[in-house]
Amino acid sequence: MGMSQFYGTADRQESIATIRVALDSAVNFFDTSDIYGAAGSVPTGNGFGHNETLLGEAVRGRRDEVVLATKFGARPVPDGGVVFDGRPEYVRAACDASLARLQTDHVDLYYCHRLDPTVPVEETVGAMAELVAAGKVQAIGLSNIGADALRRAAAVAPISALQSEYSLWERGIEAEVLPVCRELGITLVPYSPLGRAALTGNVGSDTRFDAGDFRSTLPKFSGDNLRHNLSLVEELTRFADARGVTAGQVALAWLLAQPHDVAPIPGTKRARYVRENAAATAVALSADDVAALGQVFSPDRVRGGQYGELGVRNR
Repeated sequence: MGMSQFYGTADRQESIATIRVALDSAVNFFDTSDIYGAAGSVPTGNGFGHNETLLGEAVRGRRDEVVLATKFGARPVPDGGVVFDGRPEYVRAACDASLARLQTDHVDLYYCHRLDPTVPVEETVGAMAELVAAGKVQAIGLSNIGADALRRAAAVAPISALQSEYSLWERGIEAEVLPVCRELGITLVPYSPLGRAALTGNVGSDTRFDAGDFRSTLPKFSGDNLRHNLSLVEELTRFADARGVTAGQVALAWLLAQPHDVAPIPGTKRARYVRENAAATAVALSADDVAALGQVFSPDRVRGGQYGELGVRNR
């Protein structure tokens, strides 16, 4: 995502090189969306579909090495806003357009990015199931939905994955959504598993985000909230330093140690962070470590909600 929008500028050739370094480092799960690059609520972007086009170019000739995931459902409108569209006819059209940009005849995992509140989830998922039957999609995923909608969707077709924000400092899905994932055998794909870089220790209380950086809109990154939250990150950093690893590696290892099927998708624009993130799979945490870290970042200690104003509306 950050290679097209949201976190400041990115260099196209460096982005492609970073994706290829990931492939060479045995990273094979790549996640994108057709909306990554559209300006929407963030004033800078490279255009709708930009990220899919970039990823398609980067994996060209190595498609069989990649588990390729993309998303549909959020689309820009002429006035600069974003709407959610889950109509079956849009599902089909969006998939065909994504396949063209990705230079492939199928995607391995196709998500509905966010539900259209004007279309029953059963209709949207039914259309996605038709794409599976047609061979254009191998598996169905959903993103950013609640427990009830997840159950309704799973009654229509098998749901392979749920993508939601989940990390040490964002744990809103633990109470209701995660138990449903475990019950139904749905893999959790946590996005922003590094807290949008805050959990790496590389964000300071004096960090200033420009207007093109999505974090400038987020409550956890504002003023006193950020200063307080970074005091928690300092505890994480001390824990990591004592074990000779990085704070970000511990944050990823904490996710991998959870009692459910999980495939975190840390984002980066630089090859060195790909290698660092991949090495987190070798960081072993005990059950006591997992519990202690969870207590440091217990929801009552972290300040600020998940999102501010997203700039989206009903279709």
